[in-house]
Amino acid sequence: MRYWSAMPIEDYAAAAQKIAAFLKMLTTTGGLRLKYRITAGGGAADPDGLENREIYVELAGPDAALLTDRGGELLRSLEHVAAKIIRLEPEEHDKVSFDAQNFKAIRARELRMTADTAAERVRRGGQPFSFAPMSSRERRMLHLALREFEDLETASSGEGANRFVVLYPKGAKHDVVGAVSDRRRPNSRPSSRPGSRR
Repeated sequence: MRYWSAMPIEDYAAAAQKIAAFLKMLTTTGGLRLKYRITAGGGAADPDGLENREIYVELAGPDAALLTDRGGELLRSLEHVAAKIIRLEPEEHDKVSFDAQNFKAIRARELRMTADTAAERVRRGGQPFSFAPMSSRERRMLHLALREFEDLETASSGEGANRFVVLYPKGAKHDVVGAVSDRRRPNSRPSSRPGSRR
């Protein structure tokens, strides 16, 4: 899997100020009861190495739970708007990361555990494994989590909101048909039946 090597954000202070102005508007004009902390530069780096973030925004407060509802949909929307405000190209949007109530940190750990479990299944059974559909950012995180397994390879399949990652034994034909599937809604409980399909 190949990703764009984007240029770093040139002026962290200016980018952080623009994001702070956006968040201030949300809290004053929009009425969201949130506090925020913006970290830019080296301190914003993801300790797990699954995000390529250069600006990290932590949100807290009485309305923080609204941001994580529906699988973090509003959190991802805020990231998208912030990336547009600081004029990042689409392939650079992962340089800005928002989190609330450790939602994304927990999700990153879930993705890592899911990746480990799927890798073991593919190694044991020799069959491809299809993950649940997920956002482009989570698919990227999954690809990164799986790159440590040199005997396996990944590919994305599907379109739009139904796009998902498939894990294959290295050198296997990339065919989703016959893959063991975990294609259920993100954040839902896994099926107790191995190989169950939806």
